[in-house]
Amino acid sequence: MIRFLRALPAVACLLLAVPSIAPAQDGRQTLGFGRLFNNDGLGDGRDRWRTGSYTVSWLRGREPWSGALPESMGEVLEYRFRGEIIAPANLASPAPGDRRYVGALSVGLHSHFERGRTRFSLGGDLVATGPMTGLGGFQEFVHDLFGMSSPAPALANQIPNAFHPTATASVTREIGMAGGAVRLMPFVEGQVGVETLVRAGADLKIGRAGSGGLWLRDVVTGQQYHAAPGAQGLSLTLGGDIAHVASSAYLPAGEPAVPEPTRTRLRAGLTWQGERSTLFYGVTWLGKEFQGQPEGQVVGSLSLKFRF
Repeated sequence: MIRFLRALPAVACLLLAVPSIAPAQDGRQTLGFGRLFNNDGLGDGRDRWRTGSYTVSWLRGREPWSGALPESMGEVLEYRFRGEIIAPANLASPAPGDRRYVGALSVGLHSHFERGRTRFSLGGDLVATGPMTGLGGFQEFVHDLFGMSSPAPALANQIPNAFHPTATASVTREIGMAGGAVRLMPFVEGQVGVETLVRAGADLKIGRAGSGGLWLRDVVTGQQYHAAPGAQGLSLTLGGDIAHVASSAYLPAGEPAVPEPTRTRLRAGLTWQGERSTLFYGVTWLGKEFQGQPEGQVVGSLSLKFRF
């Protein structure tokens, strides 16, 4: 707990960067909030690798949400806040060839716009890694609180303090079928920074829940979470993608854990959209991310939204 408290000034400095990218008076209004919690405790329950993350997205626009994005870039902005913990398979006794512990915090600004049925997203994040994020100390505090094994051995070998400016761009096409009850969404995405990669994939949505709303794509799982409300009802999403990875600060060069050049993800999710509440639960299979990783993993995703 003491190490977590000592790291708070660095965390505060990262969060103080937000006013510089989110002016208090810019003529915009809040369109909605999106939140997504990922944890392997909701999946295979193994507490390893991409073990947990939490994302909060704050959507701002010059006009009230009308069910469609504007054509101009910069009209609708997403202020994104993320925290993530990546860990070796055994926190108490990490294997020599396993990946190192990662604590990552980020703040970012992304613009969303569309032309016809094609949606574009372009933006950047400042990602902080290392002990200064305080996430390792926080996990140690939680483990002590619940009588779990200490992650101290893994924390002793976590990646160092660093800041990683990261740019991301994506293009998604929406293809409606069955009168709009089924939608196919192929997409391509590129990222340069904390991880440099290109990715291509698709999602199939069955049901009208969330249609006409504004959905965002999670960094870790690719699951879609809604930030502005859409149509009520129930929908099932099935998707997957494949990425070519050029480099990753989470898997430093020269380490025993060498990044796999190709990553795959398969996912499924169920969304219920009510008049004043939204519930989403999804599962994602993440393929191997480094050479020597014996198998993939299953991560669960959860989002609960209530409007009063």
